Amino acid sequence: MKFLNSILFVAALALLTVACKDNATNAAQTAPAAVTPTTQAPAATPAATVPVGPLTTISYPETEFDFGEIEEGEKITHEYSFKNTGSEPLVISKAVGSCGCTVPDWPREPVAPGETGTIKVQYDSRGKGKTRAEGGKAENKRVTITANTDPANTYLSIKGKVYKPDAPAS
Repeated sequence: MKFLNSILFVAALALLTVACKDNATNAAQTAPAAVTPTTQAPAATPAATVPVGPLTTISYPETEFDFGEIEEGEKITHEYSFKNTGSEPLVISKAVGSCGCTVPDWPREPVAPGETGTIKVQYDSRGKGKTRAEGGKAENKRVTITANTDPANTYLSIKGKVYKPDAPAS
């Protein structure tokens, strides 16, 4: 990173030297603008994922759902309710499951202050189980909700134990 910053700094100085040969005032005014992108570049990447605008608050009656014990191949759907407890419209910009087997569906329209909504999460247990002799497989999946809240991310989880179907008797 230091090497990249050094190269960008040298390039900025070379540009200033060529563009402003005889005008020291212009070089002084241009220098901060030329250097600023190198100092802001690392911060720009995380900021792009955080919603901008007025912040609000969100509350959930529950953030964890235990589906118990199921057989491999079953699909479980659970709806998490939430309320916009702030004074600005709530905008959920994205919801992402921790793996492809966990798929969230959320409201795309702003939720007014004081209003409620639901986030539906479907978990597909296909290929996730272990035999009863092995004790099944504990599954714990997480959904990251990104919204105009502080903090920007909140988390929902869905968990349980998945068993492979018993082998047919011979």
